Amino acid sequence: LATPMSIMVGVGRGAQAGVLVRNAEALERLEKVDTLVVDKTGTLTQGRPSVTAIRTADGCEETELLRMAASVERASSHPLAGAIVAAATARGLTPSAPRDVEQTIGKGVSGIVEGRRILVGTAGFLAERGIDTPVLAAAAAALRSGGATAVYVAIDDVAAGVLGISDPVKRS
Repeated sequence: LATPMSIMVGVGRGAQAGVLVRNAEALERLEKVDTLVVDKTGTLTQGRPSVTAIRTADGCEETELLRMAASVERASSHPLAGAIVAAATARGLTPSAPRDVEQTIGKGVSGIVEGRRILVGTAGFLAERGIDTPVLAAAAAALRSGGATAVYVAIDDVAAGVLGISDPVKRS
C-alpha cells in the first residue's frame, strides 16, 4: 500500500511543479538516474546568449580582442556570433568589414580584418591551424566551470583571449 501511495504523491507533487510523469514505471526508473542531459537552449534558458566574460592573453587589450572577434563574427549567422557582435556594439565598438571569411560548422570562423588574420572558435579549431592554445586553457576552464561556453580568439596566429558566453536560465 505504501508504494502506490508514494508514487501517487510523487506524481502529484511533480504535476504541481509543472513536471509531468508519463507513468509510475518512469518515476521508479528515475530513482536510478545520476545524470540528466537536457537540450536547454530556449527551453530552460532565455534563448539569448550574451558575452559575460573576456579573458585576454598577455599583451592583448580586451576591447581590441572583442572588436576583432566581432568583426569576423558579423559575417556568421551562429547565435554565439550574434552575442559577440552585440557585446561589441553595447561597448560602443565598431566592427570592421572582414574579408576572406571562412566558416567551419561546429568549430569556428576565420577571416582577415584590417590586414590581420582573426580566428574565433573552439580550442581544437585554433589548434588545427597551428595556434598554441594551452596559454588560455586555465581561463577557459574557469569560464566553463561557471557555466559559460568558452570561445577562443586568435589574432595573427597567436592565441589572444577567450570569451565566456552564457545564456541565462529562465526565471520560470
